[in-house]
Amino acid sequence: MRRRGYLQSMVAAAIAATVAVSLPLLDVGRTQAGAAPVSSTQQAPGAVLESSPLPANLWLPGAGTAWRLTYLTTGPRGITPSTGMVFLPPGLPPAGGWPVIAWAHGTIGDSDFDAPSVTGVDGDTRAYVNDWLGRGYAVAATDYIGLGTEGVPPYLDGQAAAHAVIDSVRAAHALDRSLSPKWAVVGLSEGGHAAVFTAHEATRYAPELDYRGAVANGVPSNIETIAPLAGPWFPPAGLFAGLTNFMTFVIAGVRDVHPELNVDSYLTPVGRSLVDAAPNLPYAEFAKLSANVSVAQMLSRSLANPALLAALRDYLQVPTSGFDRPLFIAQGVRDAVVPIPLTLKLIADMKLAGTRPDFRVYPGDHIRTIYDAEQDETRFVAGLFR
Repeated sequence: MRRRGYLQSMVAAAIAATVAVSLPLLDVGRTQAGAAPVSSTQQAPGAVLESSPLPANLWLPGAGTAWRLTYLTTGPRGITPSTGMVFLPPGLPPAGGWPVIAWAHGTIGDSDFDAPSVTGVDGDTRAYVNDWLGRGYAVAATDYIGLGTEGVPPYLDGQAAAHAVIDSVRAAHALDRSLSPKWAVVGLSEGGHAAVFTAHEATRYAPELDYRGAVANGVPSNIETIAPLAGPWFPPAGLFAGLTNFMTFVIAGVRDVHPELNVDSYLTPVGRSLVDAAPNLPYAEFAKLSANVSVAQMLSRSLANPALLAALRDYLQVPTSGFDRPLFIAQGVRDAVVPIPLTLKLIADMKLAGTRPDFRVYPGDHIRTIYDAEQDETRFVAGLFR
């Protein structure tokens, strides 16, 4: 017991040192993850495969029109479908068309049952997203690859998420010609991670659109720096709220796209059962299974294998340079899901790389921060469209 306590203390100390020291991260190429490709079509990313009126109970209260749609985006195996929603404000569009906000949602689960186009915008962020409609923006809201479509979601694969976000804007334009080509991305948590990647990819990936900038709240970052410390000795209390669930979703995605890494060999039977269950159970049911399981109980051996660590780095690592439009990053002091030391390291790394985000800290927790920051974000986005 004393030996185990010593190891846990050493792991915790090493993690604290990792997030306290701001060494520049490497910019590396990224591997995309996702669902099965659409091999029978040559349609381009952003093409709409299906659309229908969104059921009335899923509408945002400020919407004048709302659709559910299935569109094409870019996954690891080629062109692949994603689902999402599009909301338009009521009334006639302004001259030049409705400017577009691409909403990148936070973690709401890992199964098709949890897709926002099935359940609606989640209750925690519903008012915030609706406020963008009230300010005269159309909203394109992707589910991300694998949520609502075949396959395992590539959770926190930033490039795959960025493509799903950008192609949701393309799809929105295909649905309604009253939209302006001007657009920005706004995201929280998993969606904050997606928003930063979108900011990195948007101009190159969709040059026909007029991308203006990004707002990212509670951005998960530097997770790959903790991976080498993970194993059966990992502190059982956890370092972040919901860590077991988030790690399960990441492992499920990495296992799906990298079968050559034999990810199951790093997992205990409990770990494998959670990873198997995550894409197949509604989040509420999955959370009951994982409630008393620590990351340590999921792992049978160290993750410090060079090939696995390289894959995790490609999958997770947030870019620190290469942004050609303004970037706003918000962080809550009381955020237990994305602790502030990790974000401070991200900002320091960005500055070392020559990136100067508009970074602001707010007093609230993970969800509260989007409301604490809302006035500042509104002004920031309005400036992007002027």
